[in-house]
Amino acid sequence: MADRGGGGARLCSLLALVVLAGLGAEAKNSEDVRCKCICPPYKDHSGNIYNKNVSQKDCDCLHVVEPMPVPGPDVEAYCLRCECKYEERSSVTIKVTIIIYLSILGLLLLYMVYLTLVEPILKRRLFGHSQLIQSDEDIGDHQPFANAHDVLARSRSRANVLNKVEYAQQRWKLQVQEQRKSVFDRHVVLS
Repeated sequence: MADRGGGGARLCSLLALVVLAGLGAEAKNSEDVRCKCICPPYKDHSGNIYNKNVSQKDCDCLHVVEPMPVPGPDVEAYCLRCECKYEERSSVTIKVTIIIYLSILGLLLLYMVYLTLVEPILKRRLFGHSQLIQSDEDIGDHQPFANAHDVLARSRSRANVLNKVEYAQQRWKLQVQEQRKSVFDRHVVLS
């Protein structure tokens, strides 16, 4: 069992290294810096947005706006109206954040599948087995609940974790029901 868990951890770390290496290789090819110039309408030319990958010192209308929509004498007046901003981003950080988000979402989905499919089966097996033990011990017993405490104690020792989870689930469900009731009551009052 411990070997399988270690293998899984090694597989996860290997997968993480492969993903990060792939992200690093893509980061070199991606465009993380740009100069964005927003030029409003000028005379008979409509407004436009221009983007170009240039250094921060070259982030101005003359270096970014290509082709220049106005003739030579109007270039200076046109460029004075344009607003140019230098923008940087880290595509690696964005990709890692998305991977973490999707991983958490996947884990929550697996947990939901566990709660809806696997947990009811485990409960049926566990509590069905304890009911079978109780019915076998109660045969010929004149007091039907005489052994109930022993049966409950055995089932608690077996399913201590399941009982804690079930208790937390029931408490959460009650809180949700109370919240729903208060929201609907408030809604009725506000209407």
